[in-house]
Amino acid sequence: MGACAGGAVYSPAITDFVLMVRGTSSMFVTGPDVIKSVTHEEVTKEALGGAETHASVSGVAHIVADSDADCILKIRTLLGFLPSNNRQDPPRRECADPCDREDVALDTLVPASANQPYDMKGLIERVVDDGELFEIHADFAKNLVVGFARLGGRPVGIVANQPDFLAGVLDIDSATKGARFVRFCDAFNIPLVTFEDVPGFLPGTQQEFGGIIRHGAKLLFAFAEATVPKITVITRKAYGGAYCVMSSKHIRTDFNYAWPTAEIAVMGPEGAVNILYGRELAQSPDPVAARKAKVEEYQELFANPYVAAQKGYIDDVILPRTTRRRLIRALDLVENKRDVLPPKKHGNIPL
Repeated sequence: MGACAGGAVYSPAITDFVLMVRGTSSMFVTGPDVIKSVTHEEVTKEALGGAETHASVSGVAHIVADSDADCILKIRTLLGFLPSNNRQDPPRRECADPCDREDVALDTLVPASANQPYDMKGLIERVVDDGELFEIHADFAKNLVVGFARLGGRPVGIVANQPDFLAGVLDIDSATKGARFVRFCDAFNIPLVTFEDVPGFLPGTQQEFGGIIRHGAKLLFAFAEATVPKITVITRKAYGGAYCVMSSKHIRTDFNYAWPTAEIAVMGPEGAVNILYGRELAQSPDPVAARKAKVEEYQELFANPYVAAQKGYIDDVILPRTTRRRLIRALDLVENKRDVLPPKKHGNIPL
């Protein structure tokens, strides 16, 4: 709620959650005066280590509050989702929201055009208890949404691509953000529910040089290692390596569902046609018409979840309106899941 500088910043850095208050909180290893004397950069205390900076740029802060009182209330809400220790289950509460509630608006929420965005948070709020999503890292790596909600009174950790920001692609920041959240939920017995609409990893030299392979592997590692109940719903795009990383059946997820709008393939139609039929299209007397025909053929084959379902990658294709009921039922089925890792051993996550 106040200032934190120098070596003292590493105390909050190793805690589970960092909350900061706008206007009064600050955190930095070296202050503005030291930076100016060493690097000749001029920066204000707020711009260097204020709440907004750490919430949106560095990712150090997980939650930002408007005042000290608001900060205390947010802590209270956060603790309401968590068990007292890692050996207990998260606290359940009475749920007035019917577990079998259906929302017909979900049937038309995903746009007909695959290139048109929609708000994944709005989708999540239509599925969870009372429309309440307590988001973590809301302003950092907005292409991935993480946070806590309840389904049938049971706390769950939500991980979801956000098509409304960068088309929901995975990049370095979002992969790191997701991996940390997944590992926290796994440490405290909180089931994971993933909503997937991901066209792939963000392309470009900046991402490759920055180590997207290593950072993307963090999210893959976290999901694969997690022993809590894991359920995934594919709402639209699920392409390539990003599909595998987002809690797919191939990395030991318990239930994988897909909406009829799901597209599960190695890549999108345009890119796939270029690779598969590039030479053939170049020799065609009418390349435009030939390309269109190949794209339509690819879409007919893979722009639906049924091929994946036939191969066992999807447990069921569900009506969007039934998502809440199916998720709660699946959580009931895996409530007593026990998956024990070797004692005093752990994998070497690619930090």
